[in-house]
Amino acid sequence: MALLPNSATEPDGSAGIRVLSYNIRSMRDDTDALARVITACAPDLVLVQEAPRFFRWRKKLARLAAASGQVILTGGATAAGPAILCSLRATVERTEDVLLPLTPGLHRRGFATAVVRFGATRLGVLSCHLSLQRDERHEQGGLLLDRLAGLGVEHAVAGGDLNEGPDGRTFRRLAGTLQDCRTTAPWGGEFTSTPADPRRRIDAVFATKGIEVLGCGVPLDQPGVREADLRAATDHLPVLAALRIPA
Repeated sequence: MALLPNSATEPDGSAGIRVLSYNIRSMRDDTDALARVITACAPDLVLVQEAPRFFRWRKKLARLAAASGQVILTGGATAAGPAILCSLRATVERTEDVLLPLTPGLHRRGFATAVVRFGATRLGVLSCHLSLQRDERHEQGGLLLDRLAGLGVEHAVAGGDLNEGPDGRTFRRLAGTLQDCRTTAPWGGEFTSTPADPRRRIDAVFATKGIEVLGCGVPLDQPGVREADLRAATDHLPVLAALRIPA
């Protein structure tokens, strides 16, 4: 399997970046393995789901960021679980954590969002973890598209745990407006749940139409990523996308 290209700034001003989407199950598993997986993927942005939300949650997330060569950009408890980490290559313009309407009896959901720059290239970013309930999930998909459009930038990426596969109506709704990066440029593994016996693709990275997708999938053969670490780190497999963002 061909390796994904490394991050780079091109002579024309475009930016090659790596985006990792990862449900980390509140860091309840092997956090050393989790940090090793993130580090080996060498991401510029990490779209986290199920970040710690309770006692000392900021300290726990900061520890993971430091152990994997990242810094906290936004999110965590303030976004009801989604968070964004980034490398020092990113320059932050602004961030906003968004709490979504609460359906009584269901889990609170939210978006972690930001606008960042890589050199002269501006990029909107959103991390999400959509509802387990079908109708609420579909409504949240529409709110996601509205939020991306409201960031006011030409190029944007979104990623997260959708809680449904590509045949689901919310997944299809997102893929009808955005590029499903795995479908656009398949690379690595396909299925993200569960690590012990992956059979479902419920985690994804999406990009607006002007972004060039160089490859996207579960980083099974990424140098430094070990199967034992993938199984021990959390109950999802990560999705890694290599993208080229126009200047």
